[in-house]
Amino acid sequence: MTVSAHEQIEVFIGVDVGKEQHHAVALTQSGTVLFDRALPNDETRLRELIGALVHYGPTILVVDQPATIGALAVAVAQDMNITIGYLPGLAMRRIADIYPGESKTDKKDATIIADAARTMPHAIRNLHAIDAQVAELAILSGFDDDLAMQITATSNRLHGLLTHIHPALERAFGRHIAHPAVLDLLAHYPTPAQIRRLGRARLAARPTKKAPRMGSRLADNILAAIAEQTVTVVGTNAAETVIPKLAEQLSSLIHQRTKVADEVERLVGAHPLHEVLTSMPGVGIRTTARIITELSGKQFSTAGHLAAYAGLAPVTRRSGSSIRGEHRSRRGNKKLKRVLYLSAFAALQDPDSRDYYERKRAQGKSYNQALIALARRRCDVLFAMLRDGTTYQPLPRPTAA
Repeated sequence: MTVSAHEQIEVFIGVDVGKEQHHAVALTQSGTVLFDRALPNDETRLRELIGALVHYGPTILVVDQPATIGALAVAVAQDMNITIGYLPGLAMRRIADIYPGESKTDKKDATIIADAARTMPHAIRNLHAIDAQVAELAILSGFDDDLAMQITATSNRLHGLLTHIHPALERAFGRHIAHPAVLDLLAHYPTPAQIRRLGRARLAARPTKKAPRMGSRLADNILAAIAEQTVTVVGTNAAETVIPKLAEQLSSLIHQRTKVADEVERLVGAHPLHEVLTSMPGVGIRTTARIITELSGKQFSTAGHLAAYAGLAPVTRRSGSSIRGEHRSRRGNKKLKRVLYLSAFAALQDPDSRDYYERKRAQGKSYNQALIALARRRCDVLFAMLRDGTTYQPLPRPTAA
């Protein structure tokens, strides 16, 4: 919050948000308490509170969580045209250390939020009207992350169960286990005995419907794998019940994620930063969506500030004349850090990114260290692209003599 904007505020409402009820504390410029009590997470009560306090003068409402459980409070404040602020969790924890006592209560947290807004405007981030498009992307991206984790867990469970009853068959499916053709086969013929009874011709015909180029080869691999084991492992009968369920569940999850991806692509395609972000090697639709949602409404004065926010700026540990080197930061926005790290990995197909990565490896850095260094370098490029609104420009390649 700027100093001039802060000087115009007369009432500071700090809200420690909760699922069923919030705790709100309202202070004047001089620190006089105007309100201090719990109130339900309800539009009517929130309107009553804000309506009663705006009579004292220009008002700001500051929350510790602007999304999820704090979304209604933010929406009501926006609708009533009052200033909205956000006190990040890390800043709040550090500020809380200067207040007496070690107790942590909703009342104390709300007081800290209100007092920080009153006395430390530099710690408060302004929340402008939340872009509906960004809000939708945030929800869809979160759901996409959930689906990805469920797909991984279900796929691993299916791998594990197949390994239990027939290791050779699991190896035959290998990385294709989530392919629609394989899932269809397992949903109807989950055990080696059932697959064997199909015969070569029928076994090849079924996956060929969903994988024309893979069907015949897959059938040969499956039959060869089944022939490697003659005994029936204990638990195979139970697996006959579980494997089809897992196959159907995995197929459904993949279908859901495809539908979500289509909607994410539609929203990203309509966003002004679409062409800017996707022009960068290693940045696809899902990565673009995450960058938009995690950086929406935030401003950084330098590339270093952006890198620090993303947790990509190295931390130097120094004590007196002793320097213990640089270490990876454990702070920052973990979602943004993860997406920038994975984006750097995907960018290794790009010549410039690969050259930089190989130089870091030649300097003795480990795989992860080199990849994080690449992500940090790309963070500088991303900052410039966002600042100037320009697309990615590759470095000119040297021409052969």
